[in-house]
Amino acid sequence: MILSIKMTVFDLFKFFRNAGSCFFYFLLMISCQSADRPHTTWSVYRGDKGSTGYSALDQINKTNLDQLEVAWIYHTGDAREGNRSTIQCNPIVVNGIMYVTSPQLKLIALNPTTGKKIWEFNPFINEEATGVNRGVTWWSDGNDKRIFFSAGAYLYALNADDGSLVSAFGTNGKVDLRKGLGRDPVKLAVWATSPGIIYKDLLIQGTALGEGYDSAPGFVRAYHVRTGKIVWTFRTIPQPGEFGFDTWDKEAYKEAGGTNAWAGMSVDEEKGTVFIPLGSPAFDFYGGNRKGENLFGNCLVALDAETGLRKWHYQLVHHDLWDYDLPAPPTLVTLNNGQKKTEAVAQVTKMGMVFLFDRMTGKPLFPIEERPVATSDLKGEETWPTQPFPVRPAPFVRQSFSENDVTDISDSANAFVKEKIKNARMGSIFTAPDTAGVVQFPGTRGGAEWGGASFDPETGVLYVNANEIPLLIKMKAVSLSDSDALISHGEKIYSLNNCTMCHGANRSGTAVFPSLQNLAEKLSAVQAAAILKTGKGQMPAYPNITDEDKKALLDFLFDKKEIKSVTTKGPASVEKKYRYVHNGWTTLTDKQGYPGVKPPWGTLNAIDLNKGEILWQVTLGEYAELTKKGIPVTGTQNLGGAVVTAGGLVIIAATYDGKLRVFDKQTGKLLWAYQLPAGGYATPATYMSNGKQYIVIAAGGGGKVGSPSGDAYIAFRLKEH
Repeated sequence: MILSIKMTVFDLFKFFRNAGSCFFYFLLMISCQSADRPHTTWSVYRGDKGSTGYSALDQINKTNLDQLEVAWIYHTGDAREGNRSTIQCNPIVVNGIMYVTSPQLKLIALNPTTGKKIWEFNPFINEEATGVNRGVTWWSDGNDKRIFFSAGAYLYALNADDGSLVSAFGTNGKVDLRKGLGRDPVKLAVWATSPGIIYKDLLIQGTALGEGYDSAPGFVRAYHVRTGKIVWTFRTIPQPGEFGFDTWDKEAYKEAGGTNAWAGMSVDEEKGTVFIPLGSPAFDFYGGNRKGENLFGNCLVALDAETGLRKWHYQLVHHDLWDYDLPAPPTLVTLNNGQKKTEAVAQVTKMGMVFLFDRMTGKPLFPIEERPVATSDLKGEETWPTQPFPVRPAPFVRQSFSENDVTDISDSANAFVKEKIKNARMGSIFTAPDTAGVVQFPGTRGGAEWGGASFDPETGVLYVNANEIPLLIKMKAVSLSDSDALISHGEKIYSLNNCTMCHGANRSGTAVFPSLQNLAEKLSAVQAAAILKTGKGQMPAYPNITDEDKKALLDFLFDKKEIKSVTTKGPASVEKKYRYVHNGWTTLTDKQGYPGVKPPWGTLNAIDLNKGEILWQVTLGEYAELTKKGIPVTGTQNLGGAVVTAGGLVIIAATYDGKLRVFDKQTGKLLWAYQLPAGGYATPATYMSNGKQYIVIAAGGGGKVGSPSGDAYIAFRLKEH
């Protein structure tokens, strides 16, 4: 008998059963039970290679959340004091093991049922741990099972069963991410925060970079999973003769940096396409030395995953001056507009926009308009005259700021913020940075951030959490010549290497990053020099600083007077005299530290992608002390993404108040909440183990949100009966 290829699995069951073929029926049952059904495992960062953040599991659902309890808690034991560390890891569970990373970037294998440690790998033995990590990558071929993991400047390959280094990969199990960029690797600051993605026997990897004027280029590399050799490179800053080269100054490619894929990526394995979201060119807030549109900065790029050749691209910000990186992996979606199904890709942005493209052609599914924007007053700057705005869906955050938008939680807060911004420029999104100060809204924290979006294939609805927190950005000119020196050489090094972004122009620090004033009371010059060399915590190493520059910088930091100013070298193509730096990522707040704009300050949004409409928006997060005063729930800054499930749930932590919340995916109604021991600034995962569905979240606190640090992974399941 010949079987029709249209027969379902159920039809096959009936056929074998009715035919009396018990043996074959048994084999088929075993095969189906062992095979991974779509969206029922969590073996890839954000759930699957399409970055959907969706799970078809429904054992935990709207009817039984009252039965949800803590199944286990695992403490990594390496949180830093205060708010100086965090956990951003989205765990994966594969082959009966959960893989997580710790605040100081140890890679740990856990039993997903009990939370007990199986093995641990520490890449920083006798070294200072630096950076953050959002997840790891699994690959296997028969008995060869590997975990790929980034820490510092290296990409490691580990045996997934026992945590030992795979010696055949790279040099003794690791490759140097600084190599292969066409510049001296010793002088580059390169690392990776988000995991790479697998296509066949390739690991496609993006990187994070410094954001100063001398940053590394953000080229995307594909490494062979067995050997660690680079198979292809996509140069995100085009070289002479390459497509897009004419969108920059002719000499910019030699020294321009940034345009990197720090947020992760997605793969359509069937079509052999990798979708890569790229960041802004460096320096983030001034582009006088990189005139033009600056491809492939701020582009969504579709590449042939096997060769690295470009299929299509779309630039979502031209000549970026606002640090509006594409902040999250694009989400692969299937839409149903009437009778037609369209395979598409959705990209959420810091600007609070959703861009939708046909996955094959790159054609927008809803119109995108190029609208005029304001120009810059900074010397040498040439803003691009227009920026792209999707007509649908509407933005999921506000995109302008005026005095009418100043916080109204109290009269004193309102007056304090108005005084703070009285000389600053305000207006619509894409208002150019200025020396008088600009209220940037949305700020660099979004809109959307690296937590990204989740997509429900049952309904065509996209879920994305967002921040609505303005920044107050103020630019300062830095002279490049001795004859017209504005500041000392040490302060130039401090400014041009973007120390100001974290520690402030006056070294006063922020709620998140420490003050460098009176540094001699905290560190010796030797200790400070060591930190510059190796990095510490969230601060990367700065190997590009010469000995002469390092001495000048330390003299400045330790308040030693310099006899003369020394010229700081800059690219020949600069406007010859000036660079601009800014005062740091300074959040516009009231005197108590609350955001200086009217609430909401954090939201969760449901967007129907078929219609291009926002279905609902709810506040996300709470300041209990404000609620007690009678102020409606405001929402808070949030970092980390959501999971949507077939059980009717949207599961998210992310908020400053440190709660894990579950919402009704249809209505946005809050159904359940749990107080974590520290902020859950990560994306949850959900998985099955021994017949039980679990939800797990990292509770690491700290980081850029600034709450106390933690070291816990917490898993939940339904109560045993």
